[in-house]
Amino acid sequence: MNGLKKEIKMGREAILKSIKNNKPEALPLPEINEDAFAENIDLLDTFKNNIALVGGTVKEVDSKQIDNEISSSYSKAKNIVSVTTKSTLGTVPISKETDPHSLEDIDLAIVEGELGVSENGAIWVTANNSLVRALPFITNDLVIILKKENICLHMLEAYDIIAERNRDFGVFISGPSKTADIEQCLVVGAHGAMSLMVLLV
Repeated sequence: MNGLKKEIKMGREAILKSIKNNKPEALPLPEINEDAFAENIDLLDTFKNNIALVGGTVKEVDSKQIDNEISSSYSKAKNIVSVTTKSTLGTVPISKETDPHSLEDIDLAIVEGELGVSENGAIWVTANNSLVRALPFITNDLVIILKKENICLHMLEAYDIIAERNRDFGVFISGPSKTADIEQCLVVGAHGAMSLMVLLV
């Protein structure tokens, strides 16, 4: 019929070819003067305050006190995954081959963080720290052990530090899971851990 556009059916290869042929020219990343973001602040205190601000708990402990602190804070936890030699509380062993679906009843996960970010209380957790990618999100409660000396100022510095990493799974975690999209009401534990405790050693 006159005036009607013809329907054009494109397969997967045709779509990908069209995208490739119409790809915009790559632009260089902007130069960022990191000195402009320098602040003379107490990294540890700011980090601790920001963890609390996003709903987490943070405590400074001696490495020998880790298990006692976790046990007293999560006394009802039975199914515990510990992916660190700093804690002996694990009751459920896992490996890289563990099916994430088998972890649906995990009460508590204990992992190590590699890097903390003072400006937002975020902690970098890698595949080596969690073994199973879903672990920090499928557990009911999460404990992250972090060395105090591994706290940097801001995300720019954090990305510089992790830039040379192996391109494996990694995630910045800041506080327990939460959302405020539902009826403008803050809900904690909406799609992940109900609580986060950070133990600084």
